[in-house]
Amino acid sequence: MKAFLLYPQQDFDLQRPLPPHHQALTQDLALNTLFQAMARGDTLILEVVQKVLLGSTTDLDTIQYRQQILQDCLQNTAVVRELYQIPIEAQKNKQRGWMGIYSSYPSGILSSALEMLQMFMQLLQKLKQLSDTHAARFTSVGFKRFFAMIQAELNDDYFATVQDHLKALQFRDGVLISAALGPGNEGRDYVLRKPHTNEQSWLERLLSPKEPIYSFRIHPRDDHGARAVSDLKNQGINLVANAVAQSADHIDNFFKMLRVELAFFMGCLNLAETLAQMDAPYIFPTPVAAAERRHFYRGLYDVCLALTIQQCIVGNNGAADDKEMVMITGANQGGKSTFLRSIGVAQLMMQAGMFVPAVEFSANVCTAVFTHFRREEDASMTSGKLDEELARMSDIIDAITPHALLLFNESFATTNEREGSEIGRQIVRALLQKRIKIFFVTHLYELAHGFYAQQLPNVLFLRAERQADGERTFRIIPGAPLKTSYGIDLYRNLFGQPIIDLPKLHTL
Repeated sequence: MKAFLLYPQQDFDLQRPLPPHHQALTQDLALNTLFQAMARGDTLILEVVQKVLLGSTTDLDTIQYRQQILQDCLQNTAVVRELYQIPIEAQKNKQRGWMGIYSSYPSGILSSALEMLQMFMQLLQKLKQLSDTHAARFTSVGFKRFFAMIQAELNDDYFATVQDHLKALQFRDGVLISAALGPGNEGRDYVLRKPHTNEQSWLERLLSPKEPIYSFRIHPRDDHGARAVSDLKNQGINLVANAVAQSADHIDNFFKMLRVELAFFMGCLNLAETLAQMDAPYIFPTPVAAAERRHFYRGLYDVCLALTIQQCIVGNNGAADDKEMVMITGANQGGKSTFLRSIGVAQLMMQAGMFVPAVEFSANVCTAVFTHFRREEDASMTSGKLDEELARMSDIIDAITPHALLLFNESFATTNEREGSEIGRQIVRALLQKRIKIFFVTHLYELAHGFYAQQLPNVLFLRAERQADGERTFRIIPGAPLKTSYGIDLYRNLFGQPIIDLPKLHTL
């Protein structure tokens, strides 16, 4: 049996390593806030959502397949949560140890496997009952196939057959074993046999003549004789014990995989509930092929910031269709970095098959998402800020592929404006030639204006909105680069009106 809830035709590989750049991505986009909100303390959910989001797929069919399943989950939250508890119950029962620990002896293996199978049968019957009651409420291809599999394979005949086998394998009437004689009259080729069936009534069995039976009895104090008989039994049931253990392992693996794949959707349900409590919107996005250039958003916001402050925040509207690069400039503390994070997080959520924090969202899928954010100076003083930035940029260049998304935040600003702009210009040009999609937040006017002056049709310029009185709206709107980032506004907020005319002082 296969769950197939994350992929149409394959299991989810929980052992798959995270991409090499996952630490930078997690740090720059504040993804731990998102992961913790989805996990709610469940360590398995935390592990799964990290693997799914950071290793997001580019296959459109898989993304839509997950979206449909998640929509079913949102419509049937109570049922899905009940379904998730079944594999959890199986794991808890195993951890209690009441079914015993596998032994090195066939009799011990068989006993433990039978006990585990008996426990699994109860949970499979619970799963079958849940499927019979609620399957008609699910419309996604993934869940319809899952419940159809449950109803087809876990029918009444299956349970009756399994119970008969479990009862027979308890050997309440003894074990019937055949053997051949080997060298020295030692036994070999031990085979477990089905017990003889006697169709006579009890009265006929009582009155019928008894056939001679060659038998012997072991004295209760004969330890060596009892051990010899036990060894004979172990040799006879060895193959059956292994087969029963494999059957138990098969069902155990099914429950494990079911829990793993449901864990992702449980994380999504947890997040959806939290956003609903904050009246924060979310929507299922429309992904398009990687070779296209599409980015349309309405009401897009940084979900990690919203989760941190526990309230809905200002969203942004915009469109960057047919654009290879979006360059964002404008006032300090105007929401540029927050907007950049919202772009990256929404991309990862979309490609994981999730909803995104927006009213409307559509974008092309990307082969990977990379971030190059400004860092603090190396605490060990083994390198300067610019050295560290260029080293990280080199690592990204080694790993990046066409149709990836690269988010720059104040990159190359650790040197003077002329040098930083030239470095940024050359790197950006090389990336655009390789069809890397870029969002670039910068205060380097020479860099931004240099691209703006070329009036390139595949570059969009946005600016953090600032009102005439200096107030920030935290909206990112279309606009040309400006020479100032309005740092004087921050000075006024902290110290009041300056005595010295700071703008004139700057021009000296």
